[in-house]
Amino acid sequence: MQTIYLAGGCLWGVQAFVKTLPGIVSTEAGRANGTSQTLDGEYDGYAECVKTTFHPDVVSVDELMGYLFEIIDPYSINKQGEDVGEKYRTGVYSIDPKHVEQAKAFIKKREDEDRIAVEVLPLTNYVRSAEEHQDRLARCPDDYCHIPQQLLTKYKSNVLT
Repeated sequence: MQTIYLAGGCLWGVQAFVKTLPGIVSTEAGRANGTSQTLDGEYDGYAECVKTTFHPDVVSVDELMGYLFEIIDPYSINKQGEDVGEKYRTGVYSIDPKHVEQAKAFIKKREDEDRIAVEVLPLTNYVRSAEEHQDRLARCPDDYCHIPQQLLTKYKSNVLT
C-alpha cells in the first residue's frame, strides 16, 4: 500500500469522490503542508486534503491525477466552486519523491502546463481533521459540495471490498 495526499478544494467532496475510486484502500480528511501542529488555530498555510491510501497494482499516481483533474478546475488559484481561500488550493503531496515526480510528469504532459495551478510538493506535515469532518458528505449529503453529484457516484461500482 502507498499513501498520497490530494487537495481539491473542500475536503468533504474530495473524500467522498476518492472513496469511490478503484484501488483505494482508505481515506482520511486532513490538512497538508501548514505551519502548526494542531487544529486549534487558523489554517496556518494548510491545504484541506484527503490522505489517500491506495493499492499501486490497481491504481497509479498518474491515474489518481487524472481522477483529481475530473473534480477540480486546475487553473483556479485558491478557489474551487464557491469555496475561496488558500486552504482550498489544489495540490498533491507525498513523502515519496517518486509520487511527486509522477504528479509533476502528469502536469508536464498537458499542453497548458504553464497555466495549471495545482501545487505538487513533498509533504512537510499533515494534521488529521476533526471527527466531524471525516466522511462528512456521507453523514450530511445536503451540505454544499463543489463536485457535481454525478461525479460523486461515477465510480462507485469499482470500490474494492
